[in-house]
Amino acid sequence: MTLRHFLEIDDLTAAELVEVLDLAEATDPPQVLAGKGGALLFEKPSVRTRNAAEMAVVHLGGHPVAMREAEVGIDERESAEDLARVLSGFHAVIGARVFAHTTVVRMAGAAAVPVVNLLSDRAHPTQALADVLTLRQHLGELSGHRLAWVGDANNVFCSLSLAAAMVGMEVRAACPAGFAPAADHLARVAAAGTNLTVTDRPEAAVDGADVVATDVWTSMGQEDEAERRRQAFAGFIVDQALMAHAAPAAVFLHCLPAHRGEEVTGEVVDGPQSLVWLQAENRLHALRGLLAFLLGRSG
Repeated sequence: MTLRHFLEIDDLTAAELVEVLDLAEATDPPQVLAGKGGALLFEKPSVRTRNAAEMAVVHLGGHPVAMREAEVGIDERESAEDLARVLSGFHAVIGARVFAHTTVVRMAGAAAVPVVNLLSDRAHPTQALADVLTLRQHLGELSGHRLAWVGDANNVFCSLSLAAAMVGMEVRAACPAGFAPAADHLARVAAAGTNLTVTDRPEAAVDGADVVATDVWTSMGQEDEAERRRQAFAGFIVDQALMAHAAPAAVFLHCLPAHRGEEVTGEVVDGPQSLVWLQAENRLHALRGLLAFLLGRSG
């Protein structure tokens, strides 16, 4: 079997993405981690990712070992490569939530077991799996549906827009100047199967959309940019007035935590169109499906 890593959502083919989603919904998941461990490294603190990853390992019969940055000291106490080599001797899979995407790339290059990107500055592919799983459960066949993103073209957006393209969705993004997706990402989305329309007008992006998604304006590690970002994103809040431009049955997604009154109002995130709590729960199911897929194919 071939060693498979999962660092970005398009490390899967479109058909494999569907297979992972199917495994995520399996009521009797394969015990591919029976008697084995799962190493989970966290440079960044986490609620959803840590709970989802630990319980996914448990559901597959394994034992999770979660470690904070102070315990491992990536590239301080020892290199990312050395950590990957050491942990490969103890565990059947390594998950890492890091600041720099290059860290998980280096770990994957040295590891003898699958490495899963639990978040980096470039991508959040396990979140995208949960998002697409949530939409499939709510909308059924996703091909032809329209996804609108409002806000920063950040790591969450990059993974979600690629995943949406892979399942045949139309994607639009409303971003202020300086926060739009890069040209290379537009090319990746096009290669995945759809053209990504970008505008600086939220109403234009949301018009007729079946799904409206957003994220915080200032991510962890960007705190010194908070005031500049608040000014740049003025007018990009997802409120009831903006949701009124979407399709009548449109749903709302947010990876959480949400800053009510900033990128989204409470009446939207806590309202009847919001799927954020199912989306959060699906972090567990999506990760379980992914690990079952990877460990079923990696030797």
